[in-house]
Amino acid sequence: MQLTRIKQITATLTLKTGLHIGAGDTEMRIGGTDNPVVKSPLNGQPYIPGSSLKGKIRSLLEWQLGLVAPANGHPFSFQHLANHDSPEARDLLRLFGGAPGGEVDNLVKQIGPTRGAFWDCALNGDWSEGIRARNLLSTEAKSENSINRIAGVAENPRFTERVIAGAEFDFRLSLKVIDGEDLLPLLLRGLKLLELDSLGGSGSRGYGKLAFSGLALDGQSIQADFDALQPFATAA
Repeated sequence: MQLTRIKQITATLTLKTGLHIGAGDTEMRIGGTDNPVVKSPLNGQPYIPGSSLKGKIRSLLEWQLGLVAPANGHPFSFQHLANHDSPEARDLLRLFGGAPGGEVDNLVKQIGPTRGAFWDCALNGDWSEGIRARNLLSTEAKSENSINRIAGVAENPRFTERVIAGAEFDFRLSLKVIDGEDLLPLLLRGLKLLELDSLGGSGSRGYGKLAFSGLALDGQSIQADFDALQPFATAA
């Protein structure tokens, strides 16, 4: 097992609708929102955690590959290969890694280290400067409530902070290549599934729709290939 290359995938991630990835903030502030978004402690700007991207893309691929039931709803890992062993299941573990558990030492050695490394995505510098130049904010407070079906009145009002639609983030990830393997198609399929679905909370209410542009592999554009992807064409 030999590391032969580390590929760099970059893109601009543009929000089509407001994005909420919660900060887990339990401190109440006067005039604050009920659910603030995660922000950098260095500059106070919102960002997209790499862990959020990795987790959502992995989850979507597990659903698309039929790996959710064999793992009983848990993240698919080495021990679940006993229930569902396939080349794509092993590639998923190569790309995202797994939690060792039980007698899986041999499998861990066969599959090797995690290949994908998702970076935190900061706001694009030019986009951020443009927003500041117009005295605009990068986040908004979105009001939410539920409607009593009988009385027809709003109940349980709350305010959720969202990164505004149109925000641009610098997307980047590293992909290790061991022994000449090719995990790029699986990774790109996951990115396409993310475009078709959503990121963050309240996706069923229209939050977190996004698109990738300027997608490049080691500086060379692969956007056309990505745009042509049909992730369900072979699964139909």
